[in-house]
Amino acid sequence: MEEVILVDEQDNKVGLMEKQAAHVTPHLHRAFSIFVFNSKGELLMQQRALSKYHSPGLWTNTCCSHPRDGETLAEATSRRLMEEMGMTCEMHEVYTFIYKAPVGQGLTEHEFDHVWIGQSDDEPQIKREEVESWKYMSLKDLKDDILLRPELYTEWFKITFEEMSHHAELLGI
Repeated sequence: MEEVILVDEQDNKVGLMEKQAAHVTPHLHRAFSIFVFNSKGELLMQQRALSKYHSPGLWTNTCCSHPRDGETLAEATSRRLMEEMGMTCEMHEVYTFIYKAPVGQGLTEHEFDHVWIGQSDDEPQIKREEVESWKYMSLKDLKDDILLRPELYTEWFKITFEEMSHHAELLGI
């Protein structure tokens, strides 16, 4: 049984809960989102596996997940990037935000999300149980596509896209 770390609005741990139950209730829990850019400044996007229990087949940022109890965010982001995309790269945290959004099937994401940015020109070796497909996209093309076809993207990605773009720009990406 996979558990998530329940937190308050300052990201202090207040307990643990089974992952799916935390999305049904919904309870605020710790999460992370990874955005990997190549040397051209394009964002590595993933299409979620069609077998995912929520948001299947939607396009989103490079990788998202939840740290395990007792695991640092640096450990969790490195572990999950390898588990989903089959790659490693140096990453660092750039900001946090809290969001609450329905994701279908009676589930709601309510997350204290830590956003990490990395850079790599490696080609991902995706894990099919996690990821259906991948592509690199320029931020301009991505912004245009989100406006034209928002239904193709995950809720959390649409929420944080503008903020992430601003931070990427500040970092010279």
